Amino acid sequence: MGMNDEELFKVVSQINSLFYDKVYEDEWLSKVFAQTDIDLIKSQQTDFIVGALGGPKRYCGRSHKDAHPHIFIQEEMWSLREHYLIEAFNESNAPEWLVSMWLGIDNAFKKAILKNSPSESFGRYKTEDLIIISNPQGKKNVA
Repeated sequence: MGMNDEELFKVVSQINSLFYDKVYEDEWLSKVFAQTDIDLIKSQQTDFIVGALGGPKRYCGRSHKDAHPHIFIQEEMWSLREHYLIEAFNESNAPEWLVSMWLGIDNAFKKAILKNSPSESFGRYKTEDLIIISNPQGKKNVA
């Protein structure tokens, strides 16, 4: 990898900070995360990615499949999210090996997270509201 655990944590934390700042500023994606504290998700996702990249295993949250069943995440949303992540990689001058591994990790979970229709969404518990939010600007070209 070329980084010790402390360096890896610092770089991943920087990328996640840039990334989630973009997500929480986005008119559409910010609505998906409206009930989630930005500092909490930055911390959780940093712990998750660091562990997935071979660093210390500190993440103790739900699996991706169990964390997202109540959210209607379609391909368009995934692409916009990936666009912001790539911007964060570029802005932080992330090494190519890190970008490649991170995107590989993301894509490994994609099938478990994406849904074809809102009807595939369900609450993790009986009183949980579903998060089904249409893109307010229609399709964005993020390629």
